Amino acid sequence: MTLKSLRKKLAAAALAGVVVFSAVPMPTASADVLGTLLGAGIQYAALNQQLNYYDNEGRDELFQQMQQEYGVNNDPYLNARLDSIMESLSGAIAQVDPTIEEKPYQYFINQDKSFNAFCTLGHNISVNTGMFDTVTNDDEIAVVLGHEMGHGQKKHVQKGMRDALIAQAGIAVLTNGSALGSVIAGLVSNVHMPRAKEREADKLAFEYITHSDYNPGACAAIWQRVMERSTSGGSFLSDHPDHKDRRDTYAKSLTAYSDGHVKIDADAAMVKVNDKDFVAPAPADDMSSQERAYFVMGNLATAYHNGHNAGEAWADGNVLMLGDQPIMEAASGDPSASEMAERLNAIK
Repeated sequence: MTLKSLRKKLAAAALAGVVVFSAVPMPTASADVLGTLLGAGIQYAALNQQLNYYDNEGRDELFQQMQQEYGVNNDPYLNARLDSIMESLSGAIAQVDPTIEEKPYQYFINQDKSFNAFCTLGHNISVNTGMFDTVTNDDEIAVVLGHEMGHGQKKHVQKGMRDALIAQAGIAVLTNGSALGSVIAGLVSNVHMPRAKEREADKLAFEYITHSDYNPGACAAIWQRVMERSTSGGSFLSDHPDHKDRRDTYAKSLTAYSDGHVKIDADAAMVKVNDKDFVAPAPADDMSSQERAYFVMGNLATAYHNGHNAGEAWADGNVLMLGDQPIMEAASGDPSASEMAERLNAIK
């Protein structure tokens, strides 16, 4: 069964409510209104039952339908990376939300070449092949997947479908019950979340990342990267905050995580420690100065958060350390690790 046939099944469930109601005669105008409302309630109950099914015992069925609809990329290297990221994130989430163990995530890489991933009913996640083309480091991919898993943990998909039905009830249900099936059909694999839920998922991603071994600076860095590679500079969808807003919100979270010690001048790619200029990283590998700066900021924020700043900054070859926390590997165009250690010790 494909997702198209699934949509037909859901539409049929919606229409079932209309059939049940239409058999009841309503002799007066007020009874007509009441009957319409009752019919809408029957439709909603039938559809709600279907949504709950695919969110729980039917999630394997939905997962298989998703794979048939979107195709599967079986590249061993990409799948090994995804396995590692999902395992790490699942362990991090379990530290703050043990309910994840009741419904572990199912996931696969689809064939779409665009930058995206989505979580739908049943903790089913699909990651576009294009994600790996746009992002070369696992820390940033973990941020995107942490966001999607945040949607899953808070049941945003289920709630999003319900909210959409309620919002359209006056038009789609009360005046034309058959339209309810079309509403559900369009929501099976593509739910547009309210911005409040998108922001909640962003916050959850930050929390999950800080409970993992990933660099929390990646939360801001990914959106810097997307900004630099986006022709629009805005958001993928109108219900998402734009890229710059997400980047800057994460930068504020990093400052808070560092207890106020670490900030950034985004335009200058200057990482500041205790309001003093520390370093503006040079471009390196496939990262801009700004993208690298957020990774440096993340490592410094971790050092302050975990108390590693109590030790001295020192150079371990080309790597700047603060206590036992790696901060930055000096690349061509950067000050040497020993120079940065001296500078950091003077301002930390």
